[in-house]
Amino acid sequence: MKEELIRKVQLTDKEMPTAWYNIQADLKDLPPYLNPQTLKPVTAEELAPIFPPEIIKQEMSKERYIDIPDEVQDIYHTYRPSNLHRAYGLERMLGTPAKIFYKYEGNNATGSHKLNSAVPQAYYNKAAGIKRLTTETGAGQWGSALSMACCHFGLECQVYMVKVSYNQKPMRRTFMQTFGAGVAASPSNLTQFGRDYLAQNPDSNGNLGIAISEAVEDAVSRSDTNYALGSVLNHVAMHQTIIGLETQKQFEKIDMYPDIVIACAGGGSNFSGIAFPFVRDKLQGKADTRIIAAESAACPSLTKGVYAYDYSDVGHMCPITKMYTLGANFMPSGVHAGGLRYHGMNPIVSKLYHDGVIEAAAYSQLDTLKAGMAFAQAEGIIPAPESTHAIKCAMDEALKAKEEGVSKTIVFCLSGNGYFDMYAYEALLAGSLKDSNAPEIDKNKISLPKIAGLQE
Repeated sequence: MKEELIRKVQLTDKEMPTAWYNIQADLKDLPPYLNPQTLKPVTAEELAPIFPPEIIKQEMSKERYIDIPDEVQDIYHTYRPSNLHRAYGLERMLGTPAKIFYKYEGNNATGSHKLNSAVPQAYYNKAAGIKRLTTETGAGQWGSALSMACCHFGLECQVYMVKVSYNQKPMRRTFMQTFGAGVAASPSNLTQFGRDYLAQNPDSNGNLGIAISEAVEDAVSRSDTNYALGSVLNHVAMHQTIIGLETQKQFEKIDMYPDIVIACAGGGSNFSGIAFPFVRDKLQGKADTRIIAAESAACPSLTKGVYAYDYSDVGHMCPITKMYTLGANFMPSGVHAGGLRYHGMNPIVSKLYHDGVIEAAAYSQLDTLKAGMAFAQAEGIIPAPESTHAIKCAMDEALKAKEEGVSKTIVFCLSGNGYFDMYAYEALLAGSLKDSNAPEIDKNKISLPKIAGLQE
């Protein structure tokens, strides 16, 4: 295929991967999850009150590939395979010799990559006889995806939406409610934890750690209810690898391989999705690709946090995980990239960063949304605020290639569109958008659980 004809690279239905890639098969010495009460490694039995058997199995599995059920593939095929696009407009705007590609995950009803895990999670819970799911959501993409998946499989859905996003993104609430979900601003009065937190912090805008605690409390209080998480955990990252597996097949079609792979990173789901298959090649010595996690300067867990065991939620109900963290009580500012406001990072992503396999960079809200607007003008898609972090990173790398006079092949995951996030662009255009970077962080003062012999 001639390079000048590469506008988008498509896969047929038959070429869509039929198994997810489980990176745990290729990694050694992964720190175990710990029970927050006993501080001992979590067992499958301890996860059973909130997760169905197949999800627990996947969370702990060392199998390299796990088959995607036919019922899940049937739904995937309504919006997958997703296209790999060559960003000629952006290349011209930057005047770079770099070849820039993006894998677009916003071409489904929810507008983001989150449906890739919501569908299998709803499927496995339905198969286990569960009637209702609870979850948290930051910017609303995950809540939208799970509400749609639950509707498809006939499950009830209750979403605890971080209050700042609940107020910023009313159309996300409407989307979830359209598919039958209940949506509460978190912290809420629906749970004991929420009521207790509000009593002490009545003006709180909330964060994902609070919303997680509420959703878990709700789930364990009812025998017909389980909890579903949209990021951070291993099974979620594995479901998202359909992104990277498709991307690799698409590059094979045009006889290319990326020099740089980029995705935004909050809890780690979309980053894992595109990155892990390329990490596999790197670990096996097949490639030396640079892989970069682009995070928010308002919540810079990788670049400013510590690598340690920490609580996954504010209420200390979920497993303690070893990850890069800013502390479970860290309260990020109310940036529009609500999906990047989690205090910690996926434990596998964290280990890869700690071991130097991947890189990370943090970007401010003003810079990323300006990059998002430039991308929209060049490529015709308004990106989600989270995705603009990957765009900014890709643009910076393309400009470095220009300065060095070298041609690099760059691919980033455009994890979602921004059509539910126009308030952010409205504020940018009006000149009222403010940078909300995290204050100076003293790593020695980050509050962590006391675990003898395990904390660095």
